[in-house]
Amino acid sequence: MTLIDLIDTHEATREEFLARLVRQPSDNPPGHCAAHAKLTAELLEGLGFHVERHKVPNALVAAHGMMSCTNLIVRHGFGPGPTIALNAHGDVVPPGEGWSADPYGAEIREGWMYGRGVAVSKSDICSYAFALKALKESGLPLAGTVELHITYDEETGGEIGPGWLLSEGLTKPNYAIAAGFSYNVVMAHNGCLHLEVTVLGRSAHAAKPETGIDALQAATCVLNALYAERGRLQEQVSKIPGIGAPGLTVGLISGGINTNVVPDKVTLRLDRRITPDENPETVEAELRGLIAQAVQLTPGAEVEMKCVLLALPLTPLAGAERLAEALTRRGTEIFGEQIGTMGVPLYTDARHYAAAGVPIVLYGAGPRSIEEANAHRADERLPLADLHRATKVVALALADLLR
Repeated sequence: MTLIDLIDTHEATREEFLARLVRQPSDNPPGHCAAHAKLTAELLEGLGFHVERHKVPNALVAAHGMMSCTNLIVRHGFGPGPTIALNAHGDVVPPGEGWSADPYGAEIREGWMYGRGVAVSKSDICSYAFALKALKESGLPLAGTVELHITYDEETGGEIGPGWLLSEGLTKPNYAIAAGFSYNVVMAHNGCLHLEVTVLGRSAHAAKPETGIDALQAATCVLNALYAERGRLQEQVSKIPGIGAPGLTVGLISGGINTNVVPDKVTLRLDRRITPDENPETVEAELRGLIAQAVQLTPGAEVEMKCVLLALPLTPLAGAERLAEALTRRGTEIFGEQIGTMGVPLYTDARHYAAAGVPIVLYGAGPRSIEEANAHRADERLPLADLHRATKVVALALADLLR
């Protein structure tokens, strides 16, 4: 049998494999993902793989805001040669409201499966596993090793997923492919700075507001400065197709004591997307300066700032072009349309591999875009035809790379 025939043979099994992954919740937060890792390991063992379970120490898990985290590694050697890792994450964002289907139901409508994580990125756990299964069964003369890395903290930064596996020396791949979310191969993506800003004033009775220092008034100055900065950033479009301009969003605000009290503290959390064209250290320094200057417009107010997350942008390393060439060529062949390379404005676990010097690209089951997938929104969905086609692309590309 050819690789294509072997993959076609397991079509129904692949769909049920994905459905079982979707039906097991793995919301992060709260990040209690051990049960999903257990199920995934059992499903992979059912495909004939030996699965390593790497439990992250409880203290480290708690420090990253999660409840449990067990990462999985599958290794299959075909002979001496390079090691290619395939990384997909099993944790997902909570479903939220507005669904027309059960978020954990894996319902199929007109060829699309619906459910939280079906596209990002439980489908790639499935496509990668079945691509490796087909390679094992093919008997092709290959040279090298394929590893599956199933991790569980992408939604909280990847530090105790790929970051931990790499820093602990549990894996040392020569190349890597990470979960994707479009037909194209992604070679670059944005970084992200999460900054917590606490504006401090002094409380007072609302009948005598002049005796206090209004932290909300100062925070409003900060917000005005940030939104003005967001407008300015829209003019700085990246030279990399698909990246766009840097983004700035204030996502959380809390503060105040009571309706009749001048607020003494207001806390903001903001998200600043960093393009590959920018220097992350410069971005953070300039943003801190902007905020500090805005607070000074309210006499007596002070500000404290804390970096919650700094995810570096992904830029291509030497060797990534070999992965991209194999995937785009096979993708064009299987999809019947030109598959190219691009950048995306979000950030992913791929950056941890790049930081460790591992050339990496992103590719996996579709659909064509994250918008079409309803990624991180209600009614997340995936065309099952894309699941099967992506499995073929990955298997064929791996065979080319390991011949």
